[in-house]
This record gives sequence, structure tokens and C-alpha cells, in this order.
Amino acid sequence: MHRFLSKCVFSDIFLLIMRTFSMLLLAALMLVACSKKEASKVKAPTTVHTEVVGSGGGISSATYVGTIEEREATAVSFTSMGVVRRVLVSEGQAVSRGQLLAEVDDTQARSVLEAAKAQMAQAEDALQRYGQLHDAGSLPEVQWVEIQSKVAQAQASLAVAKKNLNDCRLTAPVSGIIGKKMVGAGETALPSQAVVTILDISSVKVRVSVPEAEIAAISEHSPSTINVEAAGISVAGGKIEKGVVADAMTHTYDLRILVANSNRQLLPGMVASVCFSGMQAGEAEMPTVPVTAVQRRADGQLFVWTVGSDSTAHRTPVTIGQTAGNRVVCTQGVTAGMHIVTEGYQKLSEGTKVAY
Repeated sequence: MHRFLSKCVFSDIFLLIMRTFSMLLLAALMLVACSKKEASKVKAPTTVHTEVVGSGGGISSATYVGTIEEREATAVSFTSMGVVRRVLVSEGQAVSRGQLLAEVDDTQARSVLEAAKAQMAQAEDALQRYGQLHDAGSLPEVQWVEIQSKVAQAQASLAVAKKNLNDCRLTAPVSGIIGKKMVGAGETALPSQAVVTILDISSVKVRVSVPEAEIAAISEHSPSTINVEAAGISVAGGKIEKGVVADAMTHTYDLRILVANSNRQLLPGMVASVCFSGMQAGEAEMPTVPVTAVQRRADGQLFVWTVGSDSTAHRTPVTIGQTAGNRVVCTQGVTAGMHIVTEGYQKLSEGTKVAY
């Protein structure tokens, strides 16, 4: 009996220990779960990239890529149809006004000229013979007028025949260089079909495409510097011709800058680097930010994301000025020393904690 009671007491004590251990284990698990839940409530800061706003030294120039163009192009053609006998110039060759460029077969034109000369000789002979009769008063006035008319017609036919023969020779109407040769020897040239083009490059134009947001900052007399690496030349640009119709796809306007080219080193098609110096008064001393950092709210207000001293993100309204390349002047809203978010702003909202 004593042994049985001892066993019962031992079993009860064991069960009590196991229950106590289970309760302690459950409490520990609950404590760990609560700790994890509390830890999950503390959100990690959002990582962003920032840029510190400088104290000035904004955009003082803007650089674009341009293309050299001829000042004027003249298409030269024959006035009548004919088979080209020879072309005496090649592309890129310099020519002077009046220089022979090409010839067509003039066999038919010479035959027509000979016929016109014969007709003219016949008319002059008749005029001389009948003139004696007219002076003697034995020739009716009507017949004398008819003879004079035939002489005038012969003179006109002779002049046309001479011109047609001269038109078989194509000469340069202006000085310049040969741009393109469109017809070769043996081919049939049609009236008004260009045989060659003559490019006037005594001065050239540099064509530049400027975004519509930047066109207003460039005036007719804005100073510019043209660098042409292919020719090893750096020259000052002249008067600027501004286009008035924007490209529908790129929203850019074409500018053409006049450049002197007396030595003809600048050739059409060369690539040029165009730097416009100067800008609107005061903007050169204002800070700049990357264009991509400037955002627009639904109401149209422009803003940038800035990081405060407490490492939180804030929307800061800004007013922008001139742009050049990938930067834009901020005329209002940001000051030197501010941290501007340049990457990662898509993940931000007002008051977001950030790491940078």
C-alpha cells in the first residue's frame, strides 16, 4: 500500500512539472511572437540617391549638335531634250560662273541653224533686189511690206536657232562647288531635269534642332561658337534664323546660324558642335537640378523631393527657368545645401523615412 501511494504521488508531481514547463514554453513563444510583431511594425527607411544643391554657377551655356549646310543650292539643267555627250565636272569640284559643265549632242541644232542662215540670206537677197524696184517706184507698197516682214521672220528664226545651239552647252550660272551629278554621258537629259547642283559655300549655315522649352532663350543675335572637328575649325557664329514650325514628333525647332567660310573648309554634311553662350539675366547665378528630378502634380504645380534634417522626404514646390542638356535652372523653391532626391523618388510619399 505504501508503495502504491508513493507511485501516485510521484506521478502527480511529474504531471505538475510537465504542465508548468508547457505553460512556460507557451509564454515564451507568445513573447517571441509579440516581439516579432512589434519589430515588423518598424518599417525600414527607403533608400534613395540625392544631390546637394550648389550655391550658384548655373547654366551659362548650352551645347547642341548641328550639321553644316550650303548657303544656297542651284540646280542646273538643259532647256531642251538631248543626249548628253559629256559632263566636264565631278562632285566636289569648284567651278566659276560661266564655266562649261556639260554638253548635249548638237547635230540637230546645227542643222536648224544652217537652215535659218540660208533663209536669212535668201530674205536679204530679196530685200536688196526688190529694194531697187521700190526705189524706182515700180513695186507695189503691199509687196514691199511683205518682203520686209519675211526678213524680220528670218532674223527671228536665226536668233532662235543660235540660242538653241548655245543651249547645247551647259554653263555655271553661279560660282561654287558641284554638289551632286545626276546625269552622265550617254543619258538623255530632259528639259528642267537637273544635271548637276552647284552649292554656294562662300558662307554656310549650321542647322541645329532646339527643344521647344529652350527656343525662347535664343535670340537672333545670341552669341555662339561653332566647332567642326572634321575641319579642325572653331569659329564664331553669326546671325541666327529661327524656324517657326516645330517638328511634330520631337517638338524641336530648327535654327540656322550663318558662318563665314571664305576658305571653303566647311563643307555641307559636316557635323558641328554648337555652343550658345549667355542666358537670361540673373539665371547664371541660380542653382540647377537634374531635369528628371522635377515632378508635376495633378494640378500642374512643379515640385522636387527634398530630404529634411530628420531624414524624411518632402514635396518642395519649385519654379524653373532655362534648361540645357539634362539640367534646369530653379528660380524659386530650392537653395544651396538642400538635398534633392535624384533617384528612387517613385517610391516616396510625404514624410517617408529615407536613407541616402
